[in-house]
Amino acid sequence: MDLLIIALAPVAALLFFIYIRDKYEKEPPQMLFRALGLGALVVFPVMTVERTLSVYLVFFDGLLNTFWHAFVVAAFTEESFKLLALYLLVWRSVHFSQKFDGIVYAVFVSMGFAAIENIMYVFDYGYQTGLVRAFTAVPGHFLFAIPMGFYFGLAKFYPADRQRLMKAALIYPILLHGVYDFILMSQHFLYFLVFIPFVVFMWRYGMDKIRKLAEDNQ
Repeated sequence: MDLLIIALAPVAALLFFIYIRDKYEKEPPQMLFRALGLGALVVFPVMTVERTLSVYLVFFDGLLNTFWHAFVVAAFTEESFKLLALYLLVWRSVHFSQKFDGIVYAVFVSMGFAAIENIMYVFDYGYQTGLVRAFTAVPGHFLFAIPMGFYFGLAKFYPADRQRLMKAALIYPILLHGVYDFILMSQHFLYFLVFIPFVVFMWRYGMDKIRKLAEDNQ
C-alpha cells in the first residue's frame, strides 16, 4: 500500500493543480475519469511499439543510440499515443467547449499514462525510485501534456489553422520529452549541467501556456 501511495501521490497532486485552474466551466467527472482510464490503457500498446523500436538500438552507437532511445522509442511513441487517445476521447465531445479544456484533458490523459508507468517502476524498483520519479518523470509527463493540450485546444477552435496547430500539438511534446530523456539517458556530466535550467524552462513555458488559455476562457 505504501508503494502504491508513493506512486500515485504526485499524479493526484498534479491532477488537482490543473483541475482547480479550470475556473469557469469544470469538466464532468465522468469525462475526466475516462481521460485517466484511456491514458492508462495506452501504456500497453506503447510498450509493444517501444519494444519493436528498441530492436534498432543495436544499429546506433554513443549519442546516436541515446538520441534514438530518447526521441524515437520514448518521446515519439508515448506522445503519439497520448495525442491519439486525447483526440478519440474529446475531439467531437460536447464537453470540449473551451480552449482550456484541451489542456485539462491532455493532462488527465498524460497522468493516466504516468500513473500506470509509475506503478510499474515503483513496484519493480522500490521506495527510492518512487521518490525520484515523483520529482522527475511524473512532473515531466505533466509538462509534456501542457503544450499538447494548448495547441490541441487552439486547433479545435481555429479551423483555418487546424493542420499547423495539430502538428504543433505533437511536435512540441516530442521535443520537450526527447530533450528531457536525452539529458537523463546520456549519463554525461556536461548534459546534466543544463538539466535543471531546462526543467525550469519547461515549468515557465507550461505555466505561461496555462495562463494564456485560462485568461482566454474568461
